[in-house]
Amino acid sequence: MKLRVAVQMDPIESIDIAGDSTFAIMLEAQARGHDLFYYQPKALALKGRTLNASGHPIKLRDEKGSHFTLGGPERVDLGTFDVVHMRQDPPFDMNYITITHMLEHIHPKTLVVNDPKEVRNAPEKLYVMEFADLMPPTLVTRDPRELLEFRKEHGEIILKPLYGNGGAGVFRLAGEDQNFGSLVELFTQSFREPFMAQRYQPEVRKGDKRIILVDGEFAGAINRVPALNEHRSNMHVGGRPEPTVLTRREEEICERLGPDLEKRGLIFVGIDVIGDYLTEINVTSPTGIRQVKKFGGADIASLIWDAIERKRS
Repeated sequence: MKLRVAVQMDPIESIDIAGDSTFAIMLEAQARGHDLFYYQPKALALKGRTLNASGHPIKLRDEKGSHFTLGGPERVDLGTFDVVHMRQDPPFDMNYITITHMLEHIHPKTLVVNDPKEVRNAPEKLYVMEFADLMPPTLVTRDPRELLEFRKEHGEIILKPLYGNGGAGVFRLAGEDQNFGSLVELFTQSFREPFMAQRYQPEVRKGDKRIILVDGEFAGAINRVPALNEHRSNMHVGGRPEPTVLTRREEEICERLGPDLEKRGLIFVGIDVIGDYLTEINVTSPTGIRQVKKFGGADIASLIWDAIERKRS
């Protein structure tokens, strides 16, 4: 089966291929003989019901500093493609939401991964609240009084933007931290949306586990250990990846989430678990698949393409 595949992503020249999941997915597509077309979200154009994109055919190499070659510029009708991967990073803002609406014009005749409607309806820090019994105590609000009561109840908390990514703007506040009022004021001035507070989980010192599910099934996991003077475990802020296996509790979390992910058409999802608690469900542009393979786990890019090809057959 040879597919025409378009990949909507951030500038390819700026990615770190050693850890980039989009690059791994594209490499696997190329290895299977699929034709690849690359474009950036800003190149989309919806004219009537036709969704066009300006970009380039692309060939990839797993060579740092020389990882791609572009063909000549082309303007294509995305509705003529078999698959489109929506892989640009958040923030999950009105631009991101608008792009999901545009991509809905071609899905499901053209399979968009992940389903754009469900990506729009499942922002990572709100969708996870549907499984509140699996989470640490969590509050979504912009009301300073609610936040103050939450901190009084739980002591040390994490405060983070609702639509950020990569650990940006995530703060740890001790129960008596006198910066609390100033930080809430800063968040209120900086964001029009509510923000999220969670009880701090000290188990994060042992790692924040990224678990990847493909079409609702467990596919692999890595543990991300924060740097010595850092509460965030994201790898681009110094988190150290290490191999891991699932606990029984983590298996139960996957079993709870799996059917809903599959029903929603969320083929590639990364969930975050600290200790016994689910903290986020990442559906926009999950990462971690190259690290899983590096530590001897499954080739998740291959599993993703197996799932896509089943749906296209």
